Amino acid sequence: MAVIGGGPGGLYAAALLKRLDPGREVTVWERNAPDETFGFGVVLSDETLGGIEHADPVVFEALRRDFVRWDDIDIVHRGTRHTSGGHGFAALGRHRLLEILHTRCQDLGVRIDFRAEAPPIDRLRADHDLVIAADGVHSTTRERYADVFRPRITGHRCRYIWLAADFAFDAFRFEIAETEHGVMQLHGYPYAPDASTVIVEMREEVWQAAGFAGTDPRESTERCAKIFAEALGGRPLRSNNSAWTTFRTVVNDRWSHGNLVLLGDAAHTAHFSIGSGTKLAVEDALALAACLREQPDVPTALSAYEAERKPVVASTQRAARASLEWFEDLDRYRDQPSRQFAFNLLTRSRRVTHDNLRLRDAHFTGSVEREFGCPPGTPPMFTPLRLRGLTLRNRVVVSPMDMYSATDGVPGDFHLVHLGARALGGAALVMTEMVCVSEQGRITPGCAGLYTGRQAEAWRRVTDFVHRQAPGTAIGVQLGHSGRKGSTRLMWEGIDEPLPTGNWPIVAPSPLPYRPGSQRPRELSRAQLTDIREQFTSSAWRAARAGFDLLELHCAHGYLLSGFLSPLTNHRTDAYGGSLDRRLRFPLEVFDAVRSVWPAERPMTVRVSATDWAEGGTTAEDAVEIARAFAAHGADAIDVSTGQVVSDEQPDFGRSYQTPFADRIRHEVRVPVIAVGAISSWDDVNSLILAGRTDLCALARPHLYDPHWTLHAAAEQSYEGPGIHWPTPYRAGSRRPQTGRADTPKPRLSLGD
Repeated sequence: MAVIGGGPGGLYAAALLKRLDPGREVTVWERNAPDETFGFGVVLSDETLGGIEHADPVVFEALRRDFVRWDDIDIVHRGTRHTSGGHGFAALGRHRLLEILHTRCQDLGVRIDFRAEAPPIDRLRADHDLVIAADGVHSTTRERYADVFRPRITGHRCRYIWLAADFAFDAFRFEIAETEHGVMQLHGYPYAPDASTVIVEMREEVWQAAGFAGTDPRESTERCAKIFAEALGGRPLRSNNSAWTTFRTVVNDRWSHGNLVLLGDAAHTAHFSIGSGTKLAVEDALALAACLREQPDVPTALSAYEAERKPVVASTQRAARASLEWFEDLDRYRDQPSRQFAFNLLTRSRRVTHDNLRLRDAHFTGSVEREFGCPPGTPPMFTPLRLRGLTLRNRVVVSPMDMYSATDGVPGDFHLVHLGARALGGAALVMTEMVCVSEQGRITPGCAGLYTGRQAEAWRRVTDFVHRQAPGTAIGVQLGHSGRKGSTRLMWEGIDEPLPTGNWPIVAPSPLPYRPGSQRPRELSRAQLTDIREQFTSSAWRAARAGFDLLELHCAHGYLLSGFLSPLTNHRTDAYGGSLDRRLRFPLEVFDAVRSVWPAERPMTVRVSATDWAEGGTTAEDAVEIARAFAAHGADAIDVSTGQVVSDEQPDFGRSYQTPFADRIRHEVRVPVIAVGAISSWDDVNSLILAGRTDLCALARPHLYDPHWTLHAAAEQSYEGPGIHWPTPYRAGSRRPQTGRADTPKPRLSLGD
């Protein structure tokens, strides 16, 4: 077995493989000397240490003797330090880690060739049963077989440098420096009783403005020490041939090729702000060794290794990217109250949440809640929010969900029960599905409308029920026009597929079908634009008379108004196409017309697609300007969704994956936002609200799974207060029912020791 690269991952893999089968011949090639390495300290989690202890107690015991442990995280923001405890870190010097692994490999009989380039990879593959490429982020092995591994390497927007201080911080420390050139940050943690790792990071443009591009390592080190003199107590920093660099995220479609396998940074990277690089490499080694022991042959083992590790790594990379982007956008948050800033930083990766942090440090979390304005015993999600003349008693919204169950656009008993049940379920605001402004503007024959008096009367039946039976719950209507995505089958009969018969003509900003096989829309004329604007106005007037409390204009998901906003769907050459200002013109005209007839005391929101997830489409920067324009015209909140504009989109799914777009709009436009998209737990809602990343959270599928999701969230948090209303007939269900004998007290069956 051949291992290319003598970092922690490669060495640990070699040691495990030899320990599990002493008959194996294992050779490691390392181009550097034994004591040459970058960086200073290494952080490992208790979970990873547990795996090491189980796999090789000798290595674990050697590590245990040298680990420095601490529980606290300090966040210093504008001269104020906040400390959060209960986090549990363990670190040691990278040199010491390598020494331990060198010794273990040598004791087991692993051959390590230092200062030696590995033989050509083709020769290694021919001469060995297994070749492990642990040759780092700049892996030449990966590049040699790029057509097989299909790597995707993404650069990022910050520069950073690894340094060290000859004293031990008493906590993991994040310190923010607001300089004349821009915001800089320090990440510091102890790795020995008398030493700490110090990473200094800043945006590229700040690095350039500060003149670091023209400094040598010594001068950079001295300047960083001066900038963060307070954190360092005036002590110097030292370098280990440190250089400024940018982080690169490495993702590979495949990790193995025949008898060759990638491990550690060669296969994947995750930003250092969640302390994951060495951790992931060591866990790779554990998994690879286990799969080789469990499976009958190398190909099967490598396949099992990929299947086991890729989902774990993908999850870590999502968290690392969220953390990385938070620090890239640090300037966005610096005006937050200091405790909220600290909470926002701690929960940046979405792996640490409000509930998790409350368990770790109830005192710290309670202080953040008090600063936010939570009354005693009130979770953040149950605080009120006022939009114009409407006060929402909590921060939960039942997101618009198309039901495709209307007849001739008229909502029936299904809509009454569907929306009524969710109104009884505790959410502050219940939204209708997209209600269409004309017969031609429907998505499917089952879509509801507000283009006739009969439809308005049917909607009045729904709003009356909500106001009468769920007092304090608001109900909102989402108005929209299908555009080029109209005249299609019901979702469960074939989503976005044209009707087999009875198709009606569809219209759009430009004559572009949604996908191959879709009907080609007609390009709207000036006269037709006027007609459609009047259809929106008439529907809004009916919505007001039907008793809706809030109106949302649907400018997302590729429907008509969204079609004007995206450059991928708007190819017009008149005043309604071209630049973003011109693409905004018709949606803003519709907004103004609707606002003019919608009661002044009732709020209006706008749903936007903040990115098309497609090259050449709407970008996050465009979304900020779109939101800014609607806010300037009087939008009370922006409902921030993404995608569904073009059929070849490539969304980056994940937990709360659309929230960063809402977060950016909230902080840059200074307008309330509604976050939506894979927000599924009340803990997520609390975390997002308390961190200041959103004002409201809209949940769709969770409310299909559980119409009383918000009531149950209150019960599970033992909350009773003005932020929730239990319908009187339901009060007996306000406590979680027992599920069986497992809930009962256990009998004493022994006297103990």
